[in-house]
Amino acid sequence: MSTVKNFRMLIMLSFLLFTSVLIYAQPDKKQAELKKLETSLAAAKAKVALNEQQLAKSDSLITLGTQMTSEAKTENKAIESDRKKLDKEYAANQKSLTKLSTSKDKDESSKARADLKALTLQYNSDSKAIGMRTKDATKKMSTGNANLTRGKAGKKSAQDALKISRKALDSAQEKYDSANNSGDNADPKGKKKK
Repeated sequence: MSTVKNFRMLIMLSFLLFTSVLIYAQPDKKQAELKKLETSLAAAKAKVALNEQQLAKSDSLITLGTQMTSEAKTENKAIESDRKKLDKEYAANQKSLTKLSTSKDKDESSKARADLKALTLQYNSDSKAIGMRTKDATKKMSTGNANLTRGKAGKKSAQDALKISRKALDSAQEKYDSANNSGDNADPKGKKKK
């Protein structure tokens, strides 16, 4: 009978030891789960921040593209005005110099031809400068349109990704709050009672 008593005592000691191990293991398991949820929550917050940053970058590209196209349009109007003014002045000066170059006075005629040649060289130089301005304005317009296109595409994808990452953040926050408050006294809204 002593063996049966010893056996019962051994079972009881084993049971007490097992329950004490379970009691101490519970908080460690909960802490590990909370740590895992904290990590998940931090990753979700980082993803939201990254998507917000991408959205801001896309918005700045759109703003820059809009500004560049606006500046290019303004520059093109100024260039067109300058070209018309240059052509008008050249036509008026050329007409008077051409008339003088057909004069019967040799000195006056040769001076008019030389002035006409110089006028044509100056006109060609000014036209080339206007052509370079036009090329620069066209390049600015193209760059602005490309920035607008990239910005709009990036904004669309960033908005979609931000929507998804915010949902993931809300879910991670709920899981964390639920796990964190499960051992505490909590009201139905998930807030701690004071």
